[in-house]
Amino acid sequence: MNTFNIAVLVSGNGSNLQSLMDSSAASSSNFNICCVGTNNPNANALKRIKNNDIPIISIDHSKYETREEFDKKMAEELKKFNIDLLVLAGYMRILSKEFINLFKNKIINLHPSLLPKYPGLNTHKKVLENNDAYHGATVHCVDEGLDTGSIIGYTKIKNLNYSLEELENKIHKIEHKLLPAIVSLISEGRIELQNETVLIDKGVFKNGKEFIF
Repeated sequence: MNTFNIAVLVSGNGSNLQSLMDSSAASSSNFNICCVGTNNPNANALKRIKNNDIPIISIDHSKYETREEFDKKMAEELKKFNIDLLVLAGYMRILSKEFINLFKNKIINLHPSLLPKYPGLNTHKKVLENNDAYHGATVHCVDEGLDTGSIIGYTKIKNLNYSLEELENKIHKIEHKLLPAIVSLISEGRIELQNETVLIDKGVFKNGKEFIF
């Protein structure tokens, strides 16, 4: 039975949530999704877990006057679960300092760029506008900055004159492999998060922090 509990925060379609659910269901998996939280009660991601026995925390952020008030409520609900890792998978919220401190060394985020390039939004468009040779996805620790936390791992593809839609779809496909792979390694203790630094088992990477699928 999986004993390492992850909570997943989502805001939209939830394709990366699906990849985590599929990975968790495998017999070799060491992690369990103990709950899914969202700031968007209409998120398509919630439909994905309709037939799964996964508790949902749905809190509409528009009903709260400040980020801190919303985060306090979300944290209160998350604290009801025994969470080992909090995974942001398309969660379109900037976390407050108080929230980050409550889950210190337990929050990771998936970002669709090769950080530190292109934090924030519209990463695929920026890659095309700058004619970058490579694009990719990065999983990093969450700190108080915008996509500035320590990088855990990344994967990349060549930018071969793709259209915006084609490039976005290519990145989604590698995200669906990268995020479960890193969550699995954390659940196995082969990657550890300590005081905003990343400790990695020597056998994990052969080329820096790049995952090659």
